[in-house]
Amino acid sequence: MSSIFSVNNTSVLDSSLWNGTLERLCSPAVWAEGPVWLPEQNAVVFSDVKGNRLFRWSEQDGVSLFRHSSHYANGNALDKQGRIVSCEHGRRGISRTEHNGEVTLLVDKFEGKRFNSPNDLAIRSDGTIWFTDPPYGIINDNEGYKSESQIVGCYVYCFDPEDGSVTLASSDLQRPNGLAFSPDESLMYVADMSIVDFPVQGRHQLRVYQVSGKELLGGQRLTDVTPGFPDGFCVNAEGAIFCSCKDGVLVFSPQGETVGKIPVPELVSNCMIGGVDGNELYITATTSLYRYRLS
Repeated sequence: MSSIFSVNNTSVLDSSLWNGTLERLCSPAVWAEGPVWLPEQNAVVFSDVKGNRLFRWSEQDGVSLFRHSSHYANGNALDKQGRIVSCEHGRRGISRTEHNGEVTLLVDKFEGKRFNSPNDLAIRSDGTIWFTDPPYGIINDNEGYKSESQIVGCYVYCFDPEDGSVTLASSDLQRPNGLAFSPDESLMYVADMSIVDFPVQGRHQLRVYQVSGKELLGGQRLTDVTPGFPDGFCVNAEGAIFCSCKDGVLVFSPQGETVGKIPVPELVSNCMIGGVDGNELYITATTSLYRYRLS
């Protein structure tokens, strides 16, 4: 791999990052996805994509219904103002939950054509919203509404809420799904799970790109993800990548080396770093929300 993607940080190889304890916190979902940590509430909000709702969990209150109709929300993230930004399969766009609870649809089209079904997102420190757009919300009515695609292809986009512009950031993936920035935001990692739809030639890998303005350049394979394929994932402050797979969460160094694995008894969809001290990994897997305390 080119040296531009090398990160000299041996601390991510420390097994204490992944040698912790797994807890099942709640199991209210049909298909749990998109966990996001709310630091001001010490709580997690996560999607039940196929149940068309959002749940909230906290140590103090346990699990509760956050929103009964979510427009089949999938991935969620928090912006600089502490507002939840969500990918919606149902409205085929990106929405934002305002502080008063109102939900604003931010964007649902590119060059006049509706997106397929935005799946996962990452928000850069400059406020731009980067998201993937595979077809899973329009191929049937299980997690959206069956519809024809208006865009030929599944891409990564950058939406700027300041000026309303949408930029096609990358077009070299077949089924882009999870995505996350490196700690310094110079790189972006993107999951390609096209092996699900194209078993012979499809990918089951994490790819890495240089971030240049509102575009992604120089895509390269970082690592293959097995067993299964990569869905959602996250990157911690030291650059370690925590990636979903068929039977757990794989942990990779920034160079794509396997550091370890967190076994999970359900099919994993996504994960994110949270907790008061930033040392808790929240994992969505099939019906459940799990917590893994990092040592």
